[in-house]
Amino acid sequence: MSIKKTTGSNNALKRPGTSFLGAASRTLPEDGYAGTLVGRVWDPAVAGPSPVILLEDGVFDLSASFPTVSELSEHPDPVAAARAAAGARLGGLDEIYENTVARSGSGPRFLAPVDLQTLRAAGVTFAVSMIERVIEERVRGDIEAAARMREKILAEIGTDLHEMRPGSAEAAGLKSYLVAEGLWSQYLEVGIGPDAEIFTKGPTLSAMGTAAQVGILSTSLWNNPEPEVAIIIDSRGRVVGSTLANDVNLRDVEGRSALLLPKAKDNNASCALGPFIRLFDDSFDLDSVRQMQVNLEIDGPDGFHLDGTSEMAQISRDPLDLVGQLIGPQHQYPDGAVLMLGTMFAPIVDRDTKDHGFTHKRGDVVRISSRELGTLVNYVEESERCEPWEFGIGSLMRNLASRNLL
Repeated sequence: MSIKKTTGSNNALKRPGTSFLGAASRTLPEDGYAGTLVGRVWDPAVAGPSPVILLEDGVFDLSASFPTVSELSEHPDPVAAARAAAGARLGGLDEIYENTVARSGSGPRFLAPVDLQTLRAAGVTFAVSMIERVIEERVRGDIEAAARMREKILAEIGTDLHEMRPGSAEAAGLKSYLVAEGLWSQYLEVGIGPDAEIFTKGPTLSAMGTAAQVGILSTSLWNNPEPEVAIIIDSRGRVVGSTLANDVNLRDVEGRSALLLPKAKDNNASCALGPFIRLFDDSFDLDSVRQMQVNLEIDGPDGFHLDGTSEMAQISRDPLDLVGQLIGPQHQYPDGAVLMLGTMFAPIVDRDTKDHGFTHKRGDVVRISSRELGTLVNYVEESERCEPWEFGIGSLMRNLASRNLL
């Protein structure tokens, strides 16, 4: 991870314009429309959301055949079904993206690309983030103590743990050593033990889409984005596609107690997904996900810049192993699930004060990107100031019924 700071300051929060959030063309994967890209838009003409497919000649409504993305994901062949179901053209990518940035006007705008799927996330799946969680726990959210604890822990166990298979005999041996040294932690338990950490990130339908706000609590003094790859899973446990995610985290809150994970993870606008789902087809599959590189860029109103890359090949648990722990005889998801696969990003670079590390400021623009999935871009606001979430499951059902889509 590299960091670059520039001069200049702007303390007034303004909604970033199209030039700062990026052009619509950057939203797309590097190979453009070669894959099968589906998403959702808010369509003012029907006062509700519609699934869409992105094609070279525009963005097309799927709602007449598939009122929800969840229902499309249940189809035996979602790719063929989506292409066959393309209905009315709702507009071009550029104009809908501009509507999304402006958050105004009478035209459609992009939403998070999932709807009825449960929002789930896996934690502590990369060695680097595992070490940072241990540090958070040990210092109880104290930023100043984190730098000293980081140096001590890395001297004892290092970070080269990504090849260790969780639950293996080797992992059990490391656990015995750490217990003897007084360094064992509940985060190491889920990092190298047999059971993964899989938690609920937010309520169904609460995710933000691209070019929208992401929220942090105003009381949090130590927080960061968590750029991740998310997989889309149907009710039978089949992985049908993938998207990008920002699993926003409040490090000071979780550091005080792991029992505060819901407060650290689930706040207004604290989950972002998008820009689109790329369905699995001949151009993109689960092996593509396993080899993906995820990029993070942060630009702050204070002139701060941070960028870094994450290699999915360094994940300690295979995506299908995580799916097996998520869904099966032990738990069902009738409308499918989104599973965020975890992050290796835990920015430790100093932003303002030595040894205080990184934390967000209002107005930060966060870009999460990959060659295969495009760019998810959001800007940071306090959760209490973000647009209230008002369109839930009941609202969706009433809207679809009024459109004769149920």
